[in-house]
Amino acid sequence: MKTKILIIHWIPRILCILAILFISLFALDSFDPKLPVWKQIAGFLIHLTPTYLLIILLYVAWKWELIGGIAIAIVGVIFTPFIYSMNYNMNHSVWITLSIVFSITVPFIIVGVLFIWSHFAKKREKAKA
Repeated sequence: MKTKILIIHWIPRILCILAILFISLFALDSFDPKLPVWKQIAGFLIHLTPTYLLIILLYVAWKWELIGGIAIAIVGVIFTPFIYSMNYNMNHSVWITLSIVFSITVPFIIVGVLFIWSHFAKKREKAKA
């Protein structure tokens, strides 16, 4: 594969892994020293539910870029209003809420678009060959 295609191939995968790791950090708030260890671990595993979903979507995108890219972008778009309203109700600041939305959902929209772009770039490259 050409260097440009390799870059287009790996960028969405790396960004998606980093975004999933970032989302996973939010599960750490389930630890509370007042709770027994088994409840803390159970809460942590439950808080990782979005991570499990995103890992499954990453697997799909890794195998079938077009389908997975569309799915990841849709997840980012669908969760944007929910995250916006939840955070706006907590802090009543549009700018803080937008920065939170930008850091949580926009990376997945971008990753989805990059997976779709990678699919069509590879398809175009095969057509040239």
